[in-house]
Amino acid sequence: MIKKLKVESLKLNLNKRYILFFFLFLLFTFYFLLSISIADVIRSRSVVVIDTSKGNILFAKNPHLKCPPASTTKLMTAIVALENIEMHDLVTISRRAAEVSPHKVGFKEGDRVTVEFLLYAALLKSANDAAVALAEAVAGSELNFVKIMNKKAASIGAKNTKFINASGLPGAGQYTTAYDLAKIMHYALGNPKLKDIIGTRVARISTENGDSMFLRNTNKLLWIDDDLVGGKTGYTRRAMHCFVCAVERDDDTLIVSILGNPSRNTLWKETEQLIAKGFEIKEKNEIPVIYVTKANYDNARITKALYKKTACPKMKNSRFKKNKRLIVNKTTEGKKAKYVVEKKVKQNKFAKKKIREKRNKYRIAKKTVNVRTKG
Repeated sequence: MIKKLKVESLKLNLNKRYILFFFLFLLFTFYFLLSISIADVIRSRSVVVIDTSKGNILFAKNPHLKCPPASTTKLMTAIVALENIEMHDLVTISRRAAEVSPHKVGFKEGDRVTVEFLLYAALLKSANDAAVALAEAVAGSELNFVKIMNKKAASIGAKNTKFINASGLPGAGQYTTAYDLAKIMHYALGNPKLKDIIGTRVARISTENGDSMFLRNTNKLLWIDDDLVGGKTGYTRRAMHCFVCAVERDDDTLIVSILGNPSRNTLWKETEQLIAKGFEIKEKNEIPVIYVTKANYDNARITKALYKKTACPKMKNSRFKKNKRLIVNKTTEGKKAKYVVEKKVKQNKFAKKKIREKRNKYRIAKKTVNVRTKG
């Protein structure tokens, strides 16, 4: 009887362990499925939500994936400009700055504009002419300015970032990550003037001659979310839609960084979702959600320049093995690689007939020469 009781108590203990293990398994599965469902909603290539008080990641998707930065580059341009020249300094617009394309406010060659107005144009309207003018004012040329930008990025801790211009226009070898971009925004918030500019909805600037220009911030969330401190947008065909912003709620400040979103509408929706998710994780003291997906590096084309390559691959079991040439055209405009097979032009019957006639004439002439020499 005592043995039976011992066996039954042992079974009960084992059952309790199995029930506890099963419960933990269900809890983990639910949490995992929840994070996966969030991952499916986020369509951007790379996103990061950072808590500025501790500097830790609250939510992330491919945080260290290298992507084109587009016009979010101008945030670093503004940082370097503010640290090297005075706000009231006058800058003369060069021909190169006036002719840069495509997006600009319309400065003309010879216009004189203050550094402050150039910063408003670059950060609110995302003007490329203003960014180039700032670069030339600081370093004499955009090329020299880029060197300062890259040194500054490295000192901030943006180790996976490289700039090739001051505007963010596409080019080979220019990239950043969502994590690095969030770090750059965190550093920018330390400058009160820069923080004020990125949070401005509308502004009016003017040249020394009195030509005035109205600027409206490209950041749509400034009109929707009162907690938004400010941000910087960006877009190119390769980079797609990009955005980095800061949000303050009570005593907490979060930074949201997004790279490679397919459309401007989904960009704003995902930003709001990430802001809500970040504050939820922070308030409830939940475990940070960080995951990595299979990224499409080919679409980003970070380090590949425009080129045309000709190759002659081996073709097995083909009648046209000797008469085929493979030409691979690759562009940096986000299009798929085109593979075109060219066939050599076949000789028509008339051409073949002429070749035979020439050969026969040569043979006949050779025979007559031999006969004459023998005689």
